[in-house]
Amino acid sequence: MNSLHLPAGTTACGPYAVHVDPDRAGWRYSALRVLELGPGGTHLLDTGDSEWIVLPLTGGCTVHTDGEKLELLGRESVFDGVSDFAYVPRDARAQIASGAGGRFALAGAKCERRLPARYGPAPEVPVEDRGSGDQARRVHGFAAAGAFDCDRLIAVEVITPGGNWSSFPPHKHDEHRPGEESELEEIYYYEIDPAGLGYQRVSPSRPGGADLLTEVRGGDVVLVPDGWHGPSIAQPGHPMYYLNVMAGPGPEREWKIRFHPDHSEGYQ
Repeated sequence: MNSLHLPAGTTACGPYAVHVDPDRAGWRYSALRVLELGPGGTHLLDTGDSEWIVLPLTGGCTVHTDGEKLELLGRESVFDGVSDFAYVPRDARAQIASGAGGRFALAGAKCERRLPARYGPAPEVPVEDRGSGDQARRVHGFAAAGAFDCDRLIAVEVITPGGNWSSFPPHKHDEHRPGEESELEEIYYYEIDPAGLGYQRVSPSRPGGADLLTEVRGGDVVLVPDGWHGPSIAQPGHPMYYLNVMAGPGPEREWKIRFHPDHSEGYQ
């Protein structure tokens, strides 16, 4: 296993500020790229054996794929609420074009089924206020398992107010236990406003398992192949955003988690 903490710039490749594929992560399914386009910029994406969601982080774009023209209005920043998005199937070619330029997350997962290209409207994105007090955060479930149809990909955004804890209580999804827990590889991608820092904890759920306590900054990535993950801690005065990308081998596309036994109360 390569390092679980990938600081900003360490996975950059061509037009991608972040390029994490299953080989880089040391697993089978989950992938993330962050595409940077200047004004008038275009990019060709060959999806191969993976399905992808194009999610604006800043700016808007047009996605041409499978005879569809998907116009994404996007947003000024990840802290400005939900965004619309585009689903691009496996075995396809997509052109991503942006008149004003911007930054776009490409959340991907190796998959079997080829689903149709589709537009995801911002008003249909489920928004959940999770936790309370200094554990409060907001979840944008744009590609949650029950919100938008994919083959294997699950992806959500989380906004944590400055000074708060999120991804808490610690929980895991590294075993297939029908009805109780699903096996999912997970990527965290962070942005912190304005130029602050945060901390991420991953603790072992098995002998020799993932073990990490690290400072994270904007553009960083943390890989969670297994283990109890949480908390994610935001510096006071600096709201923290993270994008979670998940996929796994289970027979059902579902997000089933187990809380750490010291926190059996779950979300409060």
